[in-house]
Amino acid sequence: MEHPPPPPPPPRRHVAVCAFPFGTHAAPLLHLVKHLATASPDTRFSFLNTATSNSALFTKSDPSSNIIPCNLNEEEGGSRNGNPFVRFIETAGVSFRRRMEVAEEEAGGVKISCVISDAFLWFCGEIVDEEKEKGNNLCSWIAVWTSNVASISAAFHTDVLRTKYGVVKQGIEGREDEVIDCVPGFSNIRVKDILDCVPGMLSETINSAFDQMTYKMALSLPKADGVVVNSFEKLSPTITNDLKSKMKLLCIGPFPSIFPPQIVTDKYECLPWLDKQKEKSVVYISFGTVATPPPHEFLALVEALEGGEFPFLWSMNDSNKGLLPLGFVDRVREDEAFGKIVEWAPQMKVLGHPSVGGFVTHCGWNSILESMVNGVPLICRPMLGDQKVNQRFIESVFGVGVGLEGGVFTKSGAIKALHRVLSSDQGKEMRRNVQVLRGLAEESTKQGGSSIENLNALIKLVQSA
Repeated sequence: MEHPPPPPPPPRRHVAVCAFPFGTHAAPLLHLVKHLATASPDTRFSFLNTATSNSALFTKSDPSSNIIPCNLNEEEGGSRNGNPFVRFIETAGVSFRRRMEVAEEEAGGVKISCVISDAFLWFCGEIVDEEKEKGNNLCSWIAVWTSNVASISAAFHTDVLRTKYGVVKQGIEGREDEVIDCVPGFSNIRVKDILDCVPGMLSETINSAFDQMTYKMALSLPKADGVVVNSFEKLSPTITNDLKSKMKLLCIGPFPSIFPPQIVTDKYECLPWLDKQKEKSVVYISFGTVATPPPHEFLALVEALEGGEFPFLWSMNDSNKGLLPLGFVDRVREDEAFGKIVEWAPQMKVLGHPSVGGFVTHCGWNSILESMVNGVPLICRPMLGDQKVNQRFIESVFGVGVGLEGGVFTKSGAIKALHRVLSSDQGKEMRRNVQVLRGLAEESTKQGGSSIENLNALIKLVQSA
């Protein structure tokens, strides 16, 4: 008679990972935690997240994994606000605390000794402080910022920026194009570039749920035992050095290089299609999953692609195809040389293909890094959050891309931007610049590079908890 295998020994240590379930925050956090879990196989990582987000991240159960998805009870505390984001913020402090207690029971009583959280979840630092005061084992809080150092610097300097440029003092009307001179590393950044990154910049008080969360995060980060940022030190050295003087900053990036996807499928055969195209001739288009341009801008981009005869690969959800002009999908399907529309593309592989000459993007930070490490210049259409300041760095600091005239797609503006990137001398200069940044990124991720050294320091911090 076969006997069942003995139960695994209890984990040596227990880490709670607290995810922010909106946008694209949770996935990069999980990529980081997977690396930490591999480096610390005797550690249990309880991944606390909403059920909806966890079901998307953990597509299949892995009994051998030491990362355990733990769903929050989202009904605890708070109001019955119809906005899921506001409801999450109202209940998060209570639901994460209680789920940590349950996670300890599920781990056989092994106490949590370290909390790794999305930086937005500032209250995790308070949880650690409260446990320290009780004399309990919980001793470390590590905050993870999945975007760039510029956006975290803008939030950190909220009080300075609101006082000098916001409505707190005199209002920004007529001052939108002023260059910021009170934050290190922002000498090419204008007031209008940071309005979505600085809490309460356009109001007398910091009122909204998102602004309050961001402001409390900025005040809390200097207390963290480590602040992980998805960047590398030589990308924005002035900002990085300033933040390092104020908090325990660990630049561990680019995430797409350090934590590349292990399995890449190409179910829509993007790569074979790209194999048939000329070198640096194709424009890749993707606006992410959170926000897309309005229908009239989709129409303008389509007219630019057709009028300028730019071959393209466009990754979009089926739900967004209704925004395209009537007959466009059929024309693309009938003329393979014209372009290709797919529901999903292996973005890193696509950007690394020699046929791709430009990337039309919403300026999400992970997409920017993926383009950067593959040496592809960008055409920017930011929509929300840190995307506007990201564009400004791309265009005016790094010199690796262009914005659109008026900030939105028009037929003539899109054609002009596509020509600049794909076929002009300025486009060649962008490609040279992005190759320099690509080299710096590669240098940071080699053995002895700054990102690898910072990653090793993070592993030691987790293992010493």
